[in-house]
Amino acid sequence: MKAVLISLWHYRHFILSSIKAEFSGRFARSKLGAMWMILNPLAQATIFAIVLSEVLAAKMPNIDNKSAYAIYLMAGMSAWGLFSEIITRCTTVFIDYSNTLKKIAFPRLCLPLIVGGSALLNHLLLLAAIAVVFLFFGHMPTLAWLALPIGMLLIVMFAFGLGILLGLLNVFSRDVGQVMGIILQLWFWFTPVVYLSDTLPKRYAAMLNLNPMTPLVKIYQNAMLYGTHPALADLLTPFLLSTGLFIFSFWIFRRASADLVDAL
Repeated sequence: MKAVLISLWHYRHFILSSIKAEFSGRFARSKLGAMWMILNPLAQATIFAIVLSEVLAAKMPNIDNKSAYAIYLMAGMSAWGLFSEIITRCTTVFIDYSNTLKKIAFPRLCLPLIVGGSALLNHLLLLAAIAVVFLFFGHMPTLAWLALPIGMLLIVMFAFGLGILLGLLNVFSRDVGQVMGIILQLWFWFTPVVYLSDTLPKRYAAMLNLNPMTPLVKIYQNAMLYGTHPALADLLTPFLLSTGLFIFSFWIFRRASADLVDAL
């Protein structure tokens, strides 16, 4: 573990420059360039806000705010978006960069870090866009937003650990990537993003509580809508799971990395 972290630290400039190059390549030949990093998430957040608050006019219990459901949904979507982007890209990252792995010698774990860094930057821009939309709602960010980095860290660790495992499995069996796309869709609907957990029948409550993304999504929803901090007791299980999976993925990666290039 220590040796892996030291090697990654030595290649930190490569990781940062790769993240920068990825963004530069994404907006090549675009007149607005990096401005699209702000405009795209802002447009997405605005569409959610207009459609949900004006057309659906959904109501949230105990909150007298027409835009409450839109805020609830955008909070949940932002948390889920960070998770799903890291998972999706990590699952195929070794295959996507197979030519690079065969030609250049560098720590292979740099690739998931580049993917994770890019997803995290996208996420921060989306949060900035959502904050702007909230201002139009008259819903001012509170000090509870300071809890978002906690949720962010736990989501990144959980998604990164699971993504590395899936990425390795996908190298040796390409069916993993296809199956994971279906699982993510089912996983999304078993996570309280577009509905309240209290609205489900009691027979599904236990299944919802076993979902590791449920408490992580609620960190965002509670902070951004209700202005409340997560209780330490509620963070214990997500912390142990995310940390354990994160460390386990490093261990598995070290054992499988020797055969990674040959399998590609």
